[in-house]
Amino acid sequence: MHGLDLGPKPRLGYVESRIDRAADKRHDDASIAAMAASRAARAYVVCGELIAARKARPFNEPLFEMSAARALGDLADTVFLGLADGAPRFGIGLAPTVADALKSRDDLLVTDLRSIAVQGLVAPDHLPPIAEAKAVLAWHLRHRFCSNCGAPTRAASAGWRRDCPQCQAQHFPRTDPVVIMLAVDGGRCVLARSPRFAAGMWSCLAGFVEPGEAIEDAVRRETREEVGLATGRVRYFASQPWPFPMSLMIGCHAEAMGEDLTVDRGELEDARWFSRDEVASMLLRRHPRGLTTPPPIAIAHHIIRAWIDGEAGFG
Repeated sequence: MHGLDLGPKPRLGYVESRIDRAADKRHDDASIAAMAASRAARAYVVCGELIAARKARPFNEPLFEMSAARALGDLADTVFLGLADGAPRFGIGLAPTVADALKSRDDLLVTDLRSIAVQGLVAPDHLPPIAEAKAVLAWHLRHRFCSNCGAPTRAASAGWRRDCPQCQAQHFPRTDPVVIMLAVDGGRCVLARSPRFAAGMWSCLAGFVEPGEAIEDAVRRETREEVGLATGRVRYFASQPWPFPMSLMIGCHAEAMGEDLTVDRGELEDARWFSRDEVASMLLRRHPRGLTTPPPIAIAHHIIRAWIDGEAGFG
């Protein structure tokens, strides 16, 4: 085992939502309208890839009164997120064109969700509903037209469906499943670098689950495709919604069945074996060459931490 004290386990981002989605209320237009008009109603404001919040300390405040949220700019879409301790919560999407005007205001913080999560710019309990709002509102922006006949669609079911008045097709928000896995062999694991990563950061392998494919099969296929490594047993670890734009990260550990790596340079900048001690130093930001792992907000951090702590089930 490693000789470093990793300290208490950090909280994973975008999970453990306190929102009761109250899906049974989505089809009741009168009830949704009444909740939106209530004094307790509040909304998260999304503008394309950006989130708006009122500047405050110690955390910025991302919840707005409904009238204040709508007054921020041209309204694009609204989605009912659910109830927080009985109080209605909505996501309000503004036209991306108003982003510059919002950024110019001294009283607002307007930035991307990754920065908000990594830097702790809002209280942690806000992250799951903001992720919910961002994902669904992003879907609305990309599905203005019917994929069946091409006619313009309209929002329905409190923002959880789009209907085509031409061919009567109904369209629902999609979630893209992604496997993210750590291949391990005893006291070492495989980490890789994407060209998109920050300098010095290494992480787990990952890839989309294909149609008709089981999670375990996707783990084995993606590991083989990206680094040429065969894997045997696959153990599920945890999942995480990832609203960039709307994925579900399915975290796993995989048992390596070989040693040689053949890196797919079209997908990865590099990949190699790391020892448990080296990875522990990366988690703690104490690596002698400045190498790091993803921050605690990302499930990759927790997959790696679980292996270091001997919780992977093998390796």
